[in-house]
Amino acid sequence: MTEQRPTAPHGDAEPPESPRRPVEPRMHPTNLATLVVLALGTAAVSWVLVANYYGDIPPIPWLPAFTIFALAAFEAFLARTTKARIDRKPGAAPVDPLAVARYVVLAKASSPAGAIFTGLYGGVLAWLLVRIDLTHARADVPPTATGLVAALALVGAALWLERSCRVPKPPEEDKPAE
Repeated sequence: MTEQRPTAPHGDAEPPESPRRPVEPRMHPTNLATLVVLALGTAAVSWVLVANYYGDIPPIPWLPAFTIFALAAFEAFLARTTKARIDRKPGAAPVDPLAVARYVVLAKASSPAGAIFTGLYGGVLAWLLVRIDLTHARADVPPTATGLVAALALVGAALWLERSCRVPKPPEEDKPAE
């Protein structure tokens, strides 16, 4: 008689264990090329939509631009204070690692959102400047230009916040003197 090994339920065999390899960090810095492609793609889509439906949309409001500016200012403030806390500057409170992780998530979400808004406002503004002879188009230029600047500020603040949350390199004290 031969001995039979017990099988896993449903005949599934356990996969053999693979040797452990060093794990690379899974979160990488935001790629600038991705942001540029997002902005250019959104600009093209917004240009086409505005060219076809400008008469059907309401006037461009100021509130979204001011909201984006407020978010950019908040992220710039977080970037400045978080960097000081991570670097342990005098007078800075200790850093909470969970808060820093949340800030990174905010920054990683805000930079593509800012790029999309940059493309949206950029495409609309480009179309408005081409059709500046229209009275309504002339009135929509200031809030659209403000929105474009606000969206660019959001992208910059988000990238700054993301960079500010990086773990500093260890000090060089452990290396032997040559």
